[in-house]
Amino acid sequence: MVVLSEVPEGSSSSSSTHGYSPSTHAYRYDVFLSFRGFDTRRSFTDHLHKALIDANITAFMDDEEIETGEHLKLELESAIKASRASIIVISKNYATSTWCLDELVLILEQRMTSNHIVIPIFYHVDPNHVMKQQSSFGDAMSKHKQKMDEETDENKRSQWVQKIERWNKALVEVASIKGNDVNGRVETEFIEEIVKDIYRRLHVRSVRPLLTGMDYSINFITSWLNDGSSHKADILTISGIGGIGKTTLAKHVYGIYCHEFDKSTCIEDISRICDGKFNGLLDLQEQLCNSISKTSSIKAHDVSIYTAKIENALTHKRVFLVLDDISTVAQLDALLGRKGFHPGSKVIITTKDKLLTESCGLFKTNIKPNHVEHFVEALHETKSRQLLCSHAFMSNDPKAGYAEVSDKLVKYCKGHPLALEVLGKSLHNRDVSYWEGCIEVLKKEVSSPVNNILRMSYNSLPSKNDKELFKYISCFFVGIDRDVSETILEACEINTRSGIPNLIDRCLLSIGKNNELKMHQLVQEMGRFEVHQESPDKPWKRSLLWCHKESFRVLKQKKGKGNLLGLSLDMRMLENQKLGASFELKTDALSYMNSLMLLQLNYVHMHGSYENFPGELRGLCMHGFHSKSIPLDLPMENLVALDMSYSNIESIFASYSNPQRLEKRQNLDGSCSKEKILFGSLKILNLSFCKQLHSVGDFQQLPALERLLLRNCIGLLNICESIEQCVELVLIDLSYCKKLEKLPRNLGLLKKVKTVLLDGCSLGESRIQIKDIGSLELCKTSNIYINKRPSFSSFVGAIPSDLKSFTMSLPRSLVRLSLANNNLSHKSFPMDFSYLFMLKDLCLDGNPISSMPSCVRTLPRLEKLSMGKCEKLKSVVYPPHTLRELSINPYDVYYVEKVVFDPKMSALQLPFVNWVAYAPGSYEIEGIIKMQEMVNVEEKVLHSLGWNNLDSLNNKHMRTNPLKSKIQLFYEFGIFSTKYEAEDMPSWFSYRSVGPSISFTIPSLSSPNKLRGLNFCFVQRWRGLDERSPFKYGQAPVWPMMTISNITKNRMWIYERHKDIVVEGKTCWVVLSHWMLGMNEIEGGDHVIINVTPRYDKLVKECGVSLVYDDGEEKEEEEDALGYYKSWNHRIGGDLSPFQTSTGQYILNHKLFFSTMIRLLPYHREFVTEGAKFQVKEKGWFRALSPRKPDILGPACEGNEESSSLEGHGIRPGTILPFRSHNATLTLSHYTTTATTMWSIFSRRRQAEIDRHLSTCYVVEQHHSFRAGYRGQQENHLGPWNSLWASMCGSRATEIS
Repeated sequence: MVVLSEVPEGSSSSSSTHGYSPSTHAYRYDVFLSFRGFDTRRSFTDHLHKALIDANITAFMDDEEIETGEHLKLELESAIKASRASIIVISKNYATSTWCLDELVLILEQRMTSNHIVIPIFYHVDPNHVMKQQSSFGDAMSKHKQKMDEETDENKRSQWVQKIERWNKALVEVASIKGNDVNGRVETEFIEEIVKDIYRRLHVRSVRPLLTGMDYSINFITSWLNDGSSHKADILTISGIGGIGKTTLAKHVYGIYCHEFDKSTCIEDISRICDGKFNGLLDLQEQLCNSISKTSSIKAHDVSIYTAKIENALTHKRVFLVLDDISTVAQLDALLGRKGFHPGSKVIITTKDKLLTESCGLFKTNIKPNHVEHFVEALHETKSRQLLCSHAFMSNDPKAGYAEVSDKLVKYCKGHPLALEVLGKSLHNRDVSYWEGCIEVLKKEVSSPVNNILRMSYNSLPSKNDKELFKYISCFFVGIDRDVSETILEACEINTRSGIPNLIDRCLLSIGKNNELKMHQLVQEMGRFEVHQESPDKPWKRSLLWCHKESFRVLKQKKGKGNLLGLSLDMRMLENQKLGASFELKTDALSYMNSLMLLQLNYVHMHGSYENFPGELRGLCMHGFHSKSIPLDLPMENLVALDMSYSNIESIFASYSNPQRLEKRQNLDGSCSKEKILFGSLKILNLSFCKQLHSVGDFQQLPALERLLLRNCIGLLNICESIEQCVELVLIDLSYCKKLEKLPRNLGLLKKVKTVLLDGCSLGESRIQIKDIGSLELCKTSNIYINKRPSFSSFVGAIPSDLKSFTMSLPRSLVRLSLANNNLSHKSFPMDFSYLFMLKDLCLDGNPISSMPSCVRTLPRLEKLSMGKCEKLKSVVYPPHTLRELSINPYDVYYVEKVVFDPKMSALQLPFVNWVAYAPGSYEIEGIIKMQEMVNVEEKVLHSLGWNNLDSLNNKHMRTNPLKSKIQLFYEFGIFSTKYEAEDMPSWFSYRSVGPSISFTIPSLSSPNKLRGLNFCFVQRWRGLDERSPFKYGQAPVWPMMTISNITKNRMWIYERHKDIVVEGKTCWVVLSHWMLGMNEIEGGDHVIINVTPRYDKLVKECGVSLVYDDGEEKEEEEDALGYYKSWNHRIGGDLSPFQTSTGQYILNHKLFFSTMIRLLPYHREFVTEGAKFQVKEKGWFRALSPRKPDILGPACEGNEESSSLEGHGIRPGTILPFRSHNATLTLSHYTTTATTMWSIFSRRRQAEIDRHLSTCYVVEQHHSFRAGYRGQQENHLGPWNSLWASMCGSRATEIS
């Protein structure tokens, strides 16, 4: 067996700016930038430098414009040696600078002697020109040689000779390092990738700051998760005081292991959600149900019903649950039930009371789960100091002069992580005297250290505004959307623009993944305590009342005065406590609260005139309001947010459209007129879950409206056309309004709408029609109705006869559109979505589509596409190349068979859900894995692999037995492999070895033929009862692991092969693999060792190797049978950085595409002896294909009926063909343009002529993604058709005969 001893790049220290590693003092800089100032100083390098700084990466960039002297400045030399990494921007004139060349030599010396990370960037230059010193590099070196020849001093001439020799070697070496080529790339995206890469490589061994000192806890939980128990479920209770790190610890471990279970979910903040909302527990149950089972549109309103659903799901799936902050037994019973779990499930519970777990119903049954407890201790003094310093100084040790004050604060915090973090951040960039002042203040406090520190952070807020903002958020806005909160608070004259960032900087606030405001529970309690201290015994004298019990008493006793600014009362919370549930309140209880701006009265029955309500109200929430309309006498002039969800309202504006009712209102206050705008300031209107609401109209009363939320209004039939008056609208939510028949036709006239949510609106029976309003208005003026154009039906098929035609004229400003759970099939979608040219986020979850709708390809800015839980989804072909996030089916039983990407695709963020299925037959996720049945593999592909004489395999296994015909060829990471039943390996393996390893030296050939591949084969059998495995059960690889070690070049690839479906019925199996090699990966003279690590129950009998060389002839890429496979990005010879360990080895396992960490298991340790067990990798950024010719699509198009039907007849992208509309077929649909998208740009005088010609042609654009691009010019004369097409389609247009 072979163990490589490569030292990791940059493993000896960490950045001084982050303080995550003990040896930060050795380096002053993270990155040294080497560049030619003349070429890139004020452009690319400057942008790169700024991006590095913004990412908190310390970068040295020399600011000297002119080089002085022959020798490199000492400052530059010391900066290189004081940096962990160097980025070398090799531009056209790089080699003309002797300083640049000297820098390059020194950087490469550092790489050899001190593990210096080197990242070359070839900035618009060819790496081959650098290596061979051609083009500008050849010219530059010639000029240096000319200077050498002109030198008359022998000593200096000798120095020149030595320098040029070093420079030549350095240029050759740097060109051979895997670098980054900026050619053909968007520079901003390119820079972003470079920053991510250097950040990953600098921090791959680091531990997150909040986990400092938690190594023991992490190891304890990891051991518990890996104990191999599969017969019973396990529960782990993590207990400890508030703020000690229970939640952080649980989430950290969850992030590592969640993908290893059938279903996983993490439910946070359980106690606070249950205490803060009447139906909080129901919401949590629904969240859990949706995470571990199919989402149901049927909502339960009883805890016991949801508990039964959860019990059923937990018994059928191996799950991993994290239940954070449990405070009662009732919560555990509701979320876990009593029926137990599927074997192998794991549950982590965090709580302040460790006795709760064994008190729940699960432990009152006959079969009790295994239960383990873990108490989180305070940090030791050393780790406490490290955590404090990491936030205060961005290093692990205090600055000079701060040691004493640091030790005092560490002792005061008593190892509490939250206190150390808050204190460290609040003291960042403060002088010693300020630290000493803080110590004196803390000494005088008598309450707990944690509360004292939190209060000190609060007191350090720079303004009264920020303190008031903190109080408002802690009392009313935790968990509320940030944008909504800011809108309401700004109306209350609270500055949030600077205030919220100030709170975030002091660890008093954070922003959740859904843009909600978040606070640690201790921080929220401290904020509410500050409000309570305003008047401890007289709540009516405080500024804010959030306690329902106190609010009820203040209203009941009518004691509210002018001090009160905000009040919250939910009668259902009092019903739980059996306090005054039947008591009715009168409206005059609010009559003296003249300053009240925020009021929540949920499920409160009030009697009396609403004119007593405070006139200064900015936010009003009245869930469960009993009346059928808003009271006419309610003061609304200053109101910016109105939430009347779950109410009995039928038609909110009906009363205002009735002249008699309006006249009545006039008589009440003597000032209202028919023209008066009643809701002139209202920006947010929420009427969600109002079951009786049937219409919404009179939007002229809402000129300032920005957000309209009508979610789950199941009786809503229509929305008034007057919505066009709401010119400030940015969000419309109509989800689950199932009776809604149409959207307002003029919705598209709104120019600021960014988000439209139409989930569950039963759109399946209708066709979505996206209309260009400009074209629509043009049609009206011409007395032509756009849907009656003959060419329209020809292109998209017949419009359904169903009169319930759901017509959507969506705003062109739209950024986010959700059409989830609408029973939408392919025929429901339009041909073209390009009108929505601003759309970035599209959700099609839960629809019965079999492939990605063609219109999605026409979205030019789409960044996020979700098609989760689409049970019929089988293929995703060429999503827009702008896509950054793609979500598809997470269920094993509903797997997607084919995913093919645009060669121009941006870097894609993969979800943390494994897409790869264990599928029979053909299956492909381009760039990750491709499977095909061996009988369907082209002969030329097998020939290129050097797999000759496989006829016996075909005859024996594929034709006589249908089961064996399922033998598959896998391709991933540049490795082909197959598995079949046989006693011996193929005869053409002449070099063999008994056992699981083989060692050999690559022959050095004199011929020009290059080594392009390596075939490796092994035979395995069942392990006998007396043949012990070196690994315990559960610690061996699930499937055979192959490891290739190039001892000479110190490189190692560990390949964990994907599972296949071969039934292992006999005693022996052969695994045959071909490893495509990149340039210089393995060469003549290299010593190579290959090892096989089998399954726990298998033994390797024999293995063998054969080498595959090219034939010495240059082949066109189109002729290369392996050209498509070589185009994959993440393969040997390509970009394997996401799979590289901190010590340099590559773990090739497709699961790592979907993981945030590389996890080194016991069987890895035979080869990777050093490095942390868990190594953080950059978030799943993925690029399927390397840069290549755009028309080389290779086998990617196989199985794509839409493309093959055209390309099979010689039709290539970019072609314009004659076409008669009556011959249109559905297979051509996504190539075809509706004439409507081009219609409005031409003068109406020529419309008839254009219609006639547009119906006879269609455009096929590259990658089968049609976009009707045009320059938009209005022409007075049509001219020849060639010029017309050129103006519309650009230079790709060809002459139409």
